[in-house]
Amino acid sequence: MKFLVKLTSPVAVTIEELVRENWQLGKKTVHSLRMQKAFQTPEGIALDWNTPLEVGQAFQIKFEEEGSSYFPSPKIPVQPFYEDDHFMIVGKPAGIKTHPNEVTETQTLMNGVFHYLDGKGHGYGEHVHRLDEGTSGLVLIAKHPIAKNLLDKMLEKKQIVRTYEAIVEGSVKNNQGTIKTAIASDRHHPNRRRVSQTGQTAITHYQVVGRNPQITKLHILLETGRTHQIRVHMAHIGHPIVGDTLYGARAITAQHYALQAFRIQFRHPITGELVNVEIPRT
Repeated sequence: MKFLVKLTSPVAVTIEELVRENWQLGKKTVHSLRMQKAFQTPEGIALDWNTPLEVGQAFQIKFEEEGSSYFPSPKIPVQPFYEDDHFMIVGKPAGIKTHPNEVTETQTLMNGVFHYLDGKGHGYGEHVHRLDEGTSGLVLIAKHPIAKNLLDKMLEKKQIVRTYEAIVEGSVKNNQGTIKTAIASDRHHPNRRRVSQTGQTAITHYQVVGRNPQITKLHILLETGRTHQIRVHMAHIGHPIVGDTLYGARAITAQHYALQAFRIQFRHPITGELVNVEIPRT
């Protein structure tokens, strides 16, 4: 694989400084790039790792692509909302898993993504985050190990902002608010989580964007990313997500509960440009 890059650092840096300090790549990735002489001029001449790159200098990175282990499945349709050489953002339907938990599982989003990438001649694709099986919305997929390293670091530093839309039962009293209650596993139900003082810190911010006497539409930002966090917190304040019977909502005719990750925003880790992808609202 190869792609062209322009140095976006405000000062000249060496390749050594770029990969270790600016990009903070893992030791294994750095070693692999060094051994492959991956950093080259646009004409394909290997660059010295200790010679500074000038601000705005163009260079290419060329390396053997590391393969992912997902089984490609044409049965899972893939809807890309954004794609470049480094990553893609795709829509996950409600009702399928983000990734397989067992090698025998082949009907997950990542199986469909891998089939899509395989058709373009790519052997690598890894999800940066995940959504619950019943939650629909945008998922960020790295297309090579450098992008995976960079995006993982950004997610850890909370530099990737994901906004959810939830429709909950009842009329939420406040137009905006923050829920800060710890979440733990429910020992009485293996698939549930519950609010517990002994659990992990969980912080959810919400804003009302629509309401009637029966339901309220919220936009939600997560400060933490606990399993089922939005579902648990909404149920905890007495407003479970419509259709989420696992957390006390009334049964409805729709197959899935009303929660979607509809927007994702961050600075492109390589170009520095703002990435803002949104599923159109109805």
